[in-house]
Amino acid sequence: MTYRVRVVPKKKRRRMQQGKTTKTPDGLQVIESRLTWPLVKERIFCDLPKSVLAELDEISSTSSYARDAILFVEGQEPRGVFVICNGRVKLSTSSSYGKSILVRVAEAGEIVGLPGCISGKPYELTAEALEPLQANFIPREAFLQFLRQRGEAAVRIAEILSHIYQATLSEVRYLGLSASTAEKLARFLLDLPANPTQDKGQIRAALTLTHKEIAEMIGASRETVTRLLASFKRERLVKVRGSTLIIANKAGLEKLLDA
Repeated sequence: MTYRVRVVPKKKRRRMQQGKTTKTPDGLQVIESRLTWPLVKERIFCDLPKSVLAELDEISSTSSYARDAILFVEGQEPRGVFVICNGRVKLSTSSSYGKSILVRVAEAGEIVGLPGCISGKPYELTAEALEPLQANFIPREAFLQFLRQRGEAAVRIAEILSHIYQATLSEVRYLGLSASTAEKLARFLLDLPANPTQDKGQIRAALTLTHKEIAEMIGASRETVTRLLASFKRERLVKVRGSTLIIANKAGLEKLLDA
C-alpha cells in the first residue's frame, strides 16, 4: 500500500499567517496554517486562545495521504494523534478470523488515535483513509506534555473522550440489543445527529456513509441495508435526497425498536 506524505517545515509554518492553501495533483486542498483551521477551532479546541493554538502548531506536522492509506493499525503501539483537516477516515476493528466491523467514520475537524495516545495502550482500531486527505500528526509525548501544561486543552480532550465513550455505547446497542437488522438500521438512523425543520416536524440529518459502510457499522450486508432503506422509503418512514436523510415518520421508526 502506498501513500504520499507532505511535511511542512516549522520555519515555513511560522511564516504562514494568512492560512494559505494549495492543491495536490488529486485535487486535495492543503491547508498550510493550522492557526486558521475553522473546523479544528470549532470542533476540537473551541475557544482556546491563539497562544495555545500556536503551541499546538509547534508540535504538529502536516501530511497528505492517498485513498486507502493506513494511519495506524489495530494493536500498534500508540505513536500519537492525527487531526483530520480534509477528507474522511474509516475506523474499524477486526476479529481473529478476519471479520471487520466499521466502528465509525471520522470527518474533517476530528481527532483520531486519542484513546490509545492518552492511555498508552495499543491502538484498538485501524484508521484508513476513505479518500485523499490531509491530517496533522502530533507525537504522543509532545501531546501529553502539552496537555499537562494547558489545563483548558486537557478539559476539551476529556470531553472528546466522553463523546467517544457515548459513541461506543451506541455501537453496543446496534450489535447487542437489536433483535433484527431492521431494528439495527432504525436505531442507526434515529441516532444520527439531526436538526428539526419547520417542514411538518420532519427531521433532517447528513448521511455521508455509503450503504456498505452502514452495513459494516450495524453488522449486516450491503444488500440488506439497501433493501431495508428501500422498504423504509416505501413505507414513508424516511426520504433520502442526495446526502440528506429526512426522517418523515419518527414514531414509525421508533415502533421498529419495540417490535
